[in-house]
Amino acid sequence: MTHRNTWKAFEREAASFFGSERTPLSGGNSKITRSDSLHKRLFIESKYRKKHSAIALWYKTKCLANAEGKIPVVCLREKGRKGFWLVIHCEDLKEIACQLRP
Repeated sequence: MTHRNTWKAFEREAASFFGSERTPLSGGNSKITRSDSLHKRLFIESKYRKKHSAIALWYKTKCLANAEGKIPVVCLREKGRKGFWLVIHCEDLKEIACQLRP
């Protein structure tokens, strides 16, 4: 599989995870959306890379979480910004969502 087909396949997989389809000619060329998916409510940006530093941190956290029988969740905040970002594995999303406070 060529590199081009690999990232396109990942865009299809990510869109499908959220019940959508990959945007044909994704990026600014589609004239429909700049999102990588045609989802009506979510703007999905898919990045296929050899390594992501946030994922390396997630794997370290996963080892610690596994030892305690827990689900790894990495929370990231940038100085001076409100809120934070979550790094989780797609297979854990439903269980994590169940743990949100009411």
